[in-house]
Amino acid sequence: MSVRRQKKAKRAIRQNSNVFAMFDQKQIVELKEAFSLIDHDTDGFIDREDLKDMLASLGQSPTEEYIEDMIAEAPGSINFTMFLTLMGEKLSGTDPEHEILQAFECFDESGTGMCNAEELREWMTTMGDRFTDDEVDIMFKGATIDRDGNFNYREFARVLKHGE
Repeated sequence: MSVRRQKKAKRAIRQNSNVFAMFDQKQIVELKEAFSLIDHDTDGFIDREDLKDMLASLGQSPTEEYIEDMIAEAPGSINFTMFLTLMGEKLSGTDPEHEILQAFECFDESGTGMCNAEELREWMTTMGDRFTDDEVDIMFKGATIDRDGNFNYREFARVLKHGE
């Protein structure tokens, strides 16, 4: 095997190696059941035909392009580990960390990684895709706000993407 292929294989292993830590045991069992339902031919892989069959059973008639787009989301064959990886990405539903940081940086004039929590609340509830006060309260519960009322958005983004 060439050095380039070995590095690529190691990188693929590394990306999937922590996937089981993303879910608790009950979720893994439920996702295994879902995988088994989709894998109609029981070969251990989800392919185009499996996806077509699954979507047809849900009353959908997907185009070939739609199926190709679904398959293209996986960097390789969709075995159970890859399925967990893809589900983890979909279920987390968050943007990449650098995009989260960029969103907050426009409120951080001094570049400290902090912004005033009350000003942030005002902006989030009155501008753009408005949040409710309850949604902002939930966000602040998982955040570090110092004695001066500053929201540490860098720490918030880190916890959001990587856990505590």
